[in-house]
Amino acid sequence: MFKHALLTRLILALRRKDSPFRIIDTHAGSGLYDLSGDAAGRTGEWREGIARFHDAALTAEARALLAPWLDIIGPLDAEGRPSLYPGSPILAQALLRPQDRMICCELHPRAYAELAAALGRDRNAKAILIDGYTALKAFVPPRERRGLVLIDPPFERRDEFDRMAEAALAAWRKWKTGIYALWYPLKDERAAAALAGRLLAAGVASLLDLRLQVEHPRADGPLAATGLLVMNPPWGFDAEARALLPELARWLARGPGAKASVEILVSS
Repeated sequence: MFKHALLTRLILALRRKDSPFRIIDTHAGSGLYDLSGDAAGRTGEWREGIARFHDAALTAEARALLAPWLDIIGPLDAEGRPSLYPGSPILAQALLRPQDRMICCELHPRAYAELAAALGRDRNAKAILIDGYTALKAFVPPRERRGLVLIDPPFERRDEFDRMAEAALAAWRKWKTGIYALWYPLKDERAAAALAGRLLAAGVASLLDLRLQVEHPRADGPLAATGLLVMNPPWGFDAEARALLPELARWLARGPGAKASVEILVSS
């Protein structure tokens, strides 16, 4: 929810100009998720996520910022569950205009097939069976010259922070005006700090670090904190995040220690 709400705001910022943009989703997943299915029923994670917003008393500013994202999700049932929860490619697809384009990369064949079906016959949104990091080498810079790269790997490999940094910087060196959003799980503060440090050392001139924590992290507990590093954040995005993230922390809190932060690491 943290990632998707912020992704929506980034795409809406791109829409302020009439000129076309391109979105590249490097680890797109299957696109749509059935929260009434067996897997979602076993974990019940949605009850501590989207269901919290069924009747949430948000501030007027936060509700307005979340409204486009919640509109895409659609109506919630009595338990606070949508019929299907849209992942990042479906959220982005809903915000594309006729002049915009999107490439969604997925390496796992089953997830790719589900993603292609979810996107349908939309000529503006294309699913590709490819490793997302490999795709970045081929697809930047896009001919539109404006756009957003979402890098959201599953972090199943121990070297994922290194791979993310290398891929993001290689793309940035070819396309320095693009927006890059790098999602990361906040389990190891040193790894997260090292990722930001590599971007800064390479000369990234504008970098924003957004974080959300829903409870005090426990070594043997579920993921309690997450972050999003945004390279070249659009004007006003940091102010939107400051209005939005404390409300997300308040309504998604699982226990003591819930908090949010917005830190400008460097601004051009």
